[in-house]
Amino acid sequence: MIKAGIIGAAGYTGGELIRLLLNHPQVEIVFAQSGSNGGKKISSVHTDLIGETEMLFSSNNSPLGDVSVLFFCAGHGEAKKFIAANDIPDHVKLIDIGNDFRLLKDAQIKGRNFVYALPELQREKIKTANNIANPGCFATAIQLGLLPLAKAGLLPDEIHTTGITGSTGAGQSLSATSHFSWRQNNISAYKTLTHQHNDEILQSLHQLQNSFPGSPSGDGGLYFVPWRGDFTRGIFISSQIKCSKSIEELNDLYENFYADHPFTHVVKETLNLKQVVNTNKCLINLEKVGNMLVVHSIIDNLLKGASGQAVQNMNLIFGLPEDTGLKLKASNF
Repeated sequence: MIKAGIIGAAGYTGGELIRLLLNHPQVEIVFAQSGSNGGKKISSVHTDLIGETEMLFSSNNSPLGDVSVLFFCAGHGEAKKFIAANDIPDHVKLIDIGNDFRLLKDAQIKGRNFVYALPELQREKIKTANNIANPGCFATAIQLGLLPLAKAGLLPDEIHTTGITGSTGAGQSLSATSHFSWRQNNISAYKTLTHQHNDEILQSLHQLQNSFPGSPSGDGGLYFVPWRGDFTRGIFISSQIKCSKSIEELNDLYENFYADHPFTHVVKETLNLKQVVNTNKCLINLEKVGNMLVVHSIIDNLLKGASGQAVQNMNLIFGLPEDTGLKLKASNF
């Protein structure tokens, strides 16, 4: 049995992780820590868990040696602070859902080396890892749409990408752009061409196609415009790429690349976001007009883009089938 601890368990990703681990056949949650909710019932914050657990949030003195895996669901930068301030036994595997260790230049701390853990990119390396840097949500959706092209050396000098995300992507803390009254019937672009996930995307693409002009340390060939949507969960990405291959050749390329990956599927029909909400899936659809290819990719930002992928990575490092505890069903409503 895998014994799990969670740091920063009161936010959206923490709530999703608790829900997944409570229903995972090989996991026992030892503690779910929250600095602001210590002593409260977990179900008093994550009210969808009423009747599912009577556990309480722990305070800041949780027994780290009692767990075999420690998840970090706190804000960006918090995992690095926690690891620096605490003596975590060597046997405890770490999975950070934040962005502290995603780039190679930031991947080491106190003798621990973090692996950038997108399963569709480096599943075999994840299986032998002790410390996991979970990919970002936008980064996951964009990369899954581009990896087959990069593997085949087909990425052009420029990729133009747009993506829209739900309000949960901004976290649980209220801000001027996360209030219902602002989000409802509204849309806006933000962090145009400067989103924090750009570097990790470029790092991965460059790993597969060295000739791609993007690199994590300089101006790149990925031009990404993110959007805030007036819905709660999900990410819809559209990437425009010049490509001379036929749509039949490209569909075959994508289907072969993802043939043995249980959560990423290439579909011929038009996508809609509800197909992936509340699942750990990524669906990809290709469209082509002339020499212009458009790759659409959709995920749930809290699952495949965060907590679901973290559990997927946990399964891999503990030698379990990749989809254990993650066979979630989407709703049509």
